[in-house]
Amino acid sequence: MKWQGRRGSSNVEDRRGSGGGGGKLVGGGIGGIILVVVVTLLSGGNVGDILGNLTSGGTTTSNAPYQETAEEQELAQFVSVVLADTEDVWSDLFAEQGMTYTDPTLVLYSGSVNSACGTASSAVGPFYCPGDSKLYIDLSFYDELQQRFKAPGDFAMAYVIAHEVGHHVQTLLGTTKQLDSLRRSLSETEYNKYQVRFELQADYLAGVWANHAQGMNLLEEGDLEEALTAASAVGDDTIQKQAQGYAVPDSFTHGTSEQRKRWFYKGFNNGTITGGDTFNAAEL
Repeated sequence: MKWQGRRGSSNVEDRRGSGGGGGKLVGGGIGGIILVVVVTLLSGGNVGDILGNLTSGGTTTSNAPYQETAEEQELAQFVSVVLADTEDVWSDLFAEQGMTYTDPTLVLYSGSVNSACGTASSAVGPFYCPGDSKLYIDLSFYDELQQRFKAPGDFAMAYVIAHEVGHHVQTLLGTTKQLDSLRRSLSETEYNKYQVRFELQADYLAGVWANHAQGMNLLEEGDLEEALTAASAVGDDTIQKQAQGYAVPDSFTHGTSEQRKRWFYKGFNNGTITGGDTFNAAEL
């Protein structure tokens, strides 16, 4: 992705080195599902109670200044540029629909972090909290994406950010609230089916952003393949098979590898908000 020397977002909050208290995280996202599944052998990521089964009690807050490596500095600049690009794209798309887009804030943290959704450790991975309209990411996740999940490349990381921004778009459109209301009236198995559609829609919205990034001549050769590889790597079936040797479809909350790739690619081809109604799609 062509990003060097371009505008970064002013909506980045750097909390690296500040630590976080113990507690429970209620929130989550693309990275949360990855590592929570590995640890618990279950899918996670439900809006409103995504990681309610994960606690990070006993975390010690460090007052030592954070020592940023050159690689981390470059990656922090990269995610800031990607966030700025999402701001531009979604502001324009919302304006076309007669709506106003409100920018989210991206919080960089290390180790653990406090959010309006609770406290999370870096094991959760990147997540979005609708309670404070913030994306949270420990940049060490980039190494996990490359090494553990074999999804290298800067556009793989851009896909992760765009997916979490997709959850912000869903919150602004009221979809998040509608989904959360279903949680109180459905069994876990039935709710999971809606959760999958919710996550696939975020993948679609990430693809919409990628379409416009291509239109701005920001994509380089191989970028689309990097995003599709990342989408496949975080499919519920792939993660569960890696963790326990088999998949449990009733516990899926984000969709299969094939579904995640397909909905991202569909958003990439369409480039519009319309067309991503996963909730009424006959087949996923």
